[in-house]
Amino acid sequence: MTKRVVLIGHPVSHSLSGAMQQAAFDSLGIDARYERWDRPPIGLADAVAELRSDEFLGANVTIPHKERVVPLVDRLTEDAHATGAVNTLTREGKRLVGHNTDVPGFRHALDSLVGRQKMPRQAVVFGAGGGGRAVINGLITAGFLRIIVFNRHLHRAEGLVKFFGKSAAHMELKAMPWHESIIEAELAKTRILVNATSIGLHGDESPIPAEIIPADLLVLDLIYRRTRLLRDAAANGCTVTDGATMLLHQGAAAFSLWTGQPAPLEVMEQALTAARAGGIESAEGEPTGAIADA
Repeated sequence: MTKRVVLIGHPVSHSLSGAMQQAAFDSLGIDARYERWDRPPIGLADAVAELRSDEFLGANVTIPHKERVVPLVDRLTEDAHATGAVNTLTREGKRLVGHNTDVPGFRHALDSLVGRQKMPRQAVVFGAGGGGRAVINGLITAGFLRIIVFNRHLHRAEGLVKFFGKSAAHMELKAMPWHESIIEAELAKTRILVNATSIGLHGDESPIPAEIIPADLLVLDLIYRRTRLLRDAAANGCTVTDGATMLLHQGAAAFSLWTGQPAPLEVMEQALTAARAGGIESAEGEPTGAIADA
């Protein structure tokens, strides 16, 4: 019987994840197909319940469901519990386990961005959705001592800071209002900027004007293309990277969870490159939180 893996989100119009995972299944001779399920929040519980059937290996979960799916599973892994968000589901018999492979994916992206330099200890993060939670968790566990979170809706950033209160007790983790002058002042004090909002996903927007980006920043945009933010930062002399590394490695982690086999990274990376060349800009709508959340 052909096994099924589904991507649950709303909307889900196309999927870099689908191209990557199907190529991985096919390359290893695994009889499985990757499907897209567009389910609004009202239909999430029914969609999750379907996954308990033996025909499913598991699922990916994307916006706006990464946090909503948490109470619908039977067990959370450490990374999922630490972030309060789930992006991958696996089965243990009829039980569902919630994982967060965005966390190891972000760690790979962070290491790639920093390279051989000493890991910085201060960061600014834009966004407080599911992707932002993985970013904050990754920065805390990497030993960062000061993280400032900006979100267009301040209460969302404040909620994220409160959620991480215990794990961040040894450091400074603050939410600040989304005002250009405040952002500019904080960027002048930091070494790393992570964009975990949807700004730049559609169209040619940037969350901030080019003129307030310092020349020595390390800039990571979780969106899977060279956004205006990255182009502006690179023009100012910054080191930049997009979300492709995070996408690849979170997908590889999910593949191994579903199949119990090492992920064929090279095959998956080639499939991602081909899908991006074909014009697909985003893996599953928006990886980091709905526009209303950012």
